[in-house]
Amino acid sequence: MVSSLIENNIINTFKYILKNILMENVKFTDLKITKIEIFNLSVPLKKPFTISLGVERNARNTAIKIHTDQDGLYGVGEASPTSFITGDTQESNFVMAKMLARLIIGKNPLEIEDRLYELNRELKFNPPILCAFDMALYDILGKYTNMPLYALWGGKNDRVITTDMTIGISTPEEMAKEALEFKNAGFPAIKIKLGEGTKIDVERIKAIRKAIGMDIPIRIDANQGWDTVTAINTLNQLAKYDIEHCEEPIPRWNNSDLAVVKSKSPIPIMADESVFNHYDAFRLASMKACDYFNIKLAKAGGLNNALKIISIAESAGIKSQVGCMVETRLSLTALTHLVVARKNIVHFDIDSALFLSEDPVIGGITYGDNGSVFLPDTAGLGADFDQDYLDKLEKAIIDV
Repeated sequence: MVSSLIENNIINTFKYILKNILMENVKFTDLKITKIEIFNLSVPLKKPFTISLGVERNARNTAIKIHTDQDGLYGVGEASPTSFITGDTQESNFVMAKMLARLIIGKNPLEIEDRLYELNRELKFNPPILCAFDMALYDILGKYTNMPLYALWGGKNDRVITTDMTIGISTPEEMAKEALEFKNAGFPAIKIKLGEGTKIDVERIKAIRKAIGMDIPIRIDANQGWDTVTAINTLNQLAKYDIEHCEEPIPRWNNSDLAVVKSKSPIPIMADESVFNHYDAFRLASMKACDYFNIKLAKAGGLNNALKIISIAESAGIKSQVGCMVETRLSLTALTHLVVARKNIVHFDIDSALFLSEDPVIGGITYGDNGSVFLPDTAGLGADFDQDYLDKLEKAIIDV
């Protein structure tokens, strides 16, 4: 009798679980995108930021808000274009966002693979605006399941994360002064923009090391500014200054010579502009052209492609860094979810929000002492744009 009761209870429990799973599946099937809002989001930098490719003065981004027919359930994303890297602008992204919104309106946002396939089939290249939609769709999925994104990917929010701080191109004296300020502020590593030639670039690093000493890591980024011969010569001259790695020393298209530079450099080489997506990552790994990948969401086209890059990196024995364009804390929060979900990411360049004169984001990552970065355990991205801020912006609405 007791055995029979236990057996019936077990059967009833399974029936209850199965019923609820089926109900959730019906709910999943029925979810639809009802409205997509597109905003032109412009935030001035505290001061102009110069690299070998150009100068940034503003974050001229595009914010996306995808609404569903489940009351209060929406997702947010951000596109951060850099015309001299990604080839698009805020103006072009605003137009393309309306086109992409019409493509997925009325469809199920939880079917992420299908939605991203449709978006990527419609729009080739222009990864920042694809990133915004990708991010918003993942935000919906996380909120729908009541899980932070890192948990959806099997991660655990237990990593100590500290961002480096980046110094733009200027005189050796100005760059050394700024480096000392960052060291005194407790940042654990400093990233230096170079790429203007051996003589001046060596002078910059020499001045910086003189100012800050040898007890803090320096990372350098030439942003494609050197040719192959200059890169090899410069990197060999810089080796005595204890450089942790060098990003994108030569033009991004010259993968074969990047492998040559790697073979002749005493400093590890990191691919940045030459690795936009997983196809680039596979090619570079096959060529043994770099020691690290630098993953940026706006460059990769979003979280989905970033995860694929990391998988290739793991398979090839290549470590990764996360980096940023001129993004707000919203995108940087998405980036930090990747960090806690994948141990392959060993270097963190999550500093762009610290250069902005305004913060339009609520929730999301917070910065602590000594460059520390903290990720909240909130469902989805865990970050949102301040609605009062969005209400002041130029916007377009696509609805059913």
